[in-house]
Amino acid sequence: MKIKSLLLFTLFFLNISGKSQEKPFDLYLLIGQSNMAGRGTVEARDTIIPERVFTLNKNNKWVPAQDPIHFDKSVAGVGLGRTFGIEMAKTNPEKIIGLIPCAVGGSSIEAWTPGGFHDQTNSYPWDDMEKRLKIALQKGKLKGILWHQGESDSNPEKCKTYSEKLEVLISEVRKLAGDETIPFLAGELGRFKIKENSKKFAKEGISPAKTVVKETKALMKKDNNAAFVSSRGLHHRGDNTHFDSKSYRTFGKRYAEKMTQLQKK
Repeated sequence: MKIKSLLLFTLFFLNISGKSQEKPFDLYLLIGQSNMAGRGTVEARDTIIPERVFTLNKNNKWVPAQDPIHFDKSVAGVGLGRTFGIEMAKTNPEKIIGLIPCAVGGSSIEAWTPGGFHDQTNSYPWDDMEKRLKIALQKGKLKGILWHQGESDSNPEKCKTYSEKLEVLISEVRKLAGDETIPFLAGELGRFKIKENSKKFAKEGISPAKTVVKETKALMKKDNNAAFVSSRGLHHRGDNTHFDSKSYRTFGKRYAEKMTQLQKK
């Protein structure tokens, strides 16, 4: 029985690998911090090889998308990316989906600029992303950008300039891809995080997290090729910061729905 299962697995892998060589990928760039990278507990369902969904691994090789697809930190787990890819493949049965995971846990938006350094991971988020994007573009065309970030900028000082920095980031990453109309999605911070942040700064009469979300939503609204993805009803894993696995999967579906809507415009 084990030999038969192994044989079926091998044939399936060879089949999807062969298909991946036939046509260019529809590529999607995943950037931001830990809630884009994913911190959910990996379950058996998250390691099933999906049909026509690949990810660019740490060694810049295309492999079937199995969580965790990110590798920014050892705690990387289930995120929204894999489910997003699966949903996009369902919507586009003739397409092969290629995910480019580049999110870095704990990174502020300042780290997402050329030369920006992130000391927690001893990395350069933007520069590393640029290198991986160039490699990925050899395999296909970038069809969309997924962004989830803001927790690190949810403080009284950083939130003041968040909007202008995000606007620059959107423009620059589109330029990298060579298409200034590429769909851009930005996800809402966890509402549990917003609530906690509001309590933390209640005495100051401010809510930096609310400011970040408000500014992000406003930017998405004024951009015809962008959309805001709601986190309504999603839950945290017990730390008031990161979503749980079920919520990440739901979030991934919401990102896919918004991306499909933008692509149909």
